[in-house]
Amino acid sequence: MNAPLPAEVLKQHLIDPEICIRCNTCEETCPIKAITHDSNNYVVDPDICNGCMACVPPCPTGAIDNWRLMVRAEAYGVQEQLGWEELPGEKALPETTAALPADDAPAATDLAAPAPFSAPGATVPPWSAAHPYVNLYTHKTPMTATVVGNYRVTGADTESDIHHIVLDFGELPFPVLEGQSIGILPPGLDAQGRPHHARQYSLASPRDGERAGYNNLSLTVKRVTEDHAGAAAHGVCSNYLCDLAKNDKVQVIGPFGHTFLMPNHPRANLIMICTGTGSAPMRAMTERYRRRIDTGENGRLLLFFGARTERELPYFGPLMKLPRDFIDINLALSRETGQPKRYVQDLIRERAASVRELLADRNTCIYVCGLKGMEVGVLDALHDVTVQGGQDWSILHDALRREGRLHFETY
Repeated sequence: MNAPLPAEVLKQHLIDPEICIRCNTCEETCPIKAITHDSNNYVVDPDICNGCMACVPPCPTGAIDNWRLMVRAEAYGVQEQLGWEELPGEKALPETTAALPADDAPAATDLAAPAPFSAPGATVPPWSAAHPYVNLYTHKTPMTATVVGNYRVTGADTESDIHHIVLDFGELPFPVLEGQSIGILPPGLDAQGRPHHARQYSLASPRDGERAGYNNLSLTVKRVTEDHAGAAAHGVCSNYLCDLAKNDKVQVIGPFGHTFLMPNHPRANLIMICTGTGSAPMRAMTERYRRRIDTGENGRLLLFFGARTERELPYFGPLMKLPRDFIDINLALSRETGQPKRYVQDLIRERAASVRELLADRNTCIYVCGLKGMEVGVLDALHDVTVQGGQDWSILHDALRREGRLHFETY
């Protein structure tokens, strides 16, 4: 068992600025508000952090999982961390410090009692998921990709300008899996005169490429022209990507993600729940299944896909051409003329019998991707469906998380 850290020594929690993509997940997750940020970095306040680890599993890049043994009085302060471009090296501790724990994890006896934390989804991948590669390329050593395709996948007369963008890596390795994401470095400088940080995008293509057998991948990108309140706003990276032309060069970092991965064993079932560009990882998984449709390896696919109208659903045309015995498609349209408003959680309840049947199968995994606000509605719907079937949702929910079978990727 670990010995406690001596009082004068701190296991300081740090965020690697070279890997961090500034997605705000850690700050949103931290239960005691120990994480803050400016336009440059996300940092951990050593005077607040208690090492509860709540922020570590949700981080898509692993940038959050860095620790330094420090003399407490010499701990790196918030202002110093905000100015970093890379993590400092390890510091040698004075020989006068008492014996330290042998393990590399924070010693529980050195920390205040952690605040309770319960993620809505799993923090581990399905047991059969393929091994992911992560952080092969960073802000300092990005990969250069070439644009080989860029076209709009929503109706030209709609406000939702969503593009399907294909990037090719040539002969250089960039191995990815369905459910992973990459970071794009937009050119130019921010308001403080610094290079822009990367923006994260989920892959819309399977592991063997947008074109099977090619070293390329695809993204689903919505042009941002207003903020969540409806005020005019220019999305730096989304507009950059949507305006790219064939043969343009793009700086890429990553890949990221080690939990939102599809199962890899035969007869695995997928329940996919998404809205808008949250369809990207669902497209990747569906395409992986489609390419092996004749092998007999596939389980069932049940899709709940939400948008305002059919013409604002990315990939609507190709999606509707898929065989009905291959994928069970349920569209939730909230603003379709002449139809009542329906959201993905409404359809989950309507298809309660099918959902319960799949949930009863231990080969079923659930994936949810879209705006963060959908989490509560989806969980409530799954709760209702389960309770209607005479089961205890809290027990099932815990099992789904523990077994890596319920995954959220929301933003």
